[in-house]
Amino acid sequence: MNRTVTACLFEAPFEELPTWQEMLDAGAGRLSEAGVAEAELDAWYLLSDSFSIDRVHFLMDRNRTVHPGTFEKGWPVFAERIGRRALRIPLQQILGCQEFMGLSFQVNDQVLIPRQDTETLVEEILKDCQNRDVEILDLCTGSGCIGLSLAVLGRYRSVSAADISEGALKIALKNARNLFMIQKNVIRSQSKKVSDQPWRMELSVWTGEAEKGRNGAGIFGNRPGTGRPLEVEERSFSLFQSDLFSSDDGRLYDVIVSNPPYIPTSVMGNLPHEVADYEPALALDGGEDGLDIFRRLVNAAPHMLKPGGLLACELYEGHLDQAASLCRAAGMREVRVVNDLTNRPRIILARV
Repeated sequence: MNRTVTACLFEAPFEELPTWQEMLDAGAGRLSEAGVAEAELDAWYLLSDSFSIDRVHFLMDRNRTVHPGTFEKGWPVFAERIGRRALRIPLQQILGCQEFMGLSFQVNDQVLIPRQDTETLVEEILKDCQNRDVEILDLCTGSGCIGLSLAVLGRYRSVSAADISEGALKIALKNARNLFMIQKNVIRSQSKKVSDQPWRMELSVWTGEAEKGRNGAGIFGNRPGTGRPLEVEERSFSLFQSDLFSSDDGRLYDVIVSNPPYIPTSVMGNLPHEVADYEPALALDGGEDGLDIFRRLVNAAPHMLKPGGLLACELYEGHLDQAASLCRAAGMREVRVVNDLTNRPRIILARV
């Protein structure tokens, strides 16, 4: 066994090639010492990804000694990742991805890590907007998890997503290319940069059934044997840099959705290390009472939404009553609060 390789982890205790279980225990022990809440679970995710082993094979082989070649290849990766997680770097940033609404999103330190609570926001819009011929704007998009989930799962005609951070938009663009451009039944797709200042990308897909040409490529035309045109629909996803509505082009939307910064400034110092030290404060700090951005959204919504249009936001659970009052004071109607999966008030919906 190469003791030099072992030392790069955390002075692991075994003196010969370990079993799979011993490696997992060593990683979990180091994370537990560092105060990581779910040390064993996080160690498992890092082990699984570093060694490309699934749960079934781990359970079958847990007490077997790891093959020397497998160990030499996977151990340095696992060691480095355990060391980073011990520094309280979020697991998702180490692995580079997070699942949301059944889709895998790339993440880094430029974006807020998608949370399961935010899925409630997406699900409410999917339930509320049965008509797919609508235009949706996702503000403070970050990784693009809300806007892209709506574009892919809701199959809406037009979804736009904006963020003030160009770093966040570049991650959202990667996710758009991975999820929107190659979704099911895409016949053709295109993307183009519209401008650098402000940063703007336009992506389009044509989905539906297509007759296959001799080279296997989809072609447009009539459905064979029927004389009827093939059913093809064009959908768009736009990404642009904007401080909320600073890049307003006069466009009106059917839905404006946002998971804005909503943590009160006084609470920022009490956040877990993983959040306070490694996720962008720009995506978290909502001002003195946490409602700075939401106030701007409420004030602008009547001018940015079509008649009957919907404003939907995720907020801090203690702010929902105040947020509802702000909506009513702005003349909005059908104001309601929705609880998240843990039955805590989380989402506010209102119409103009």
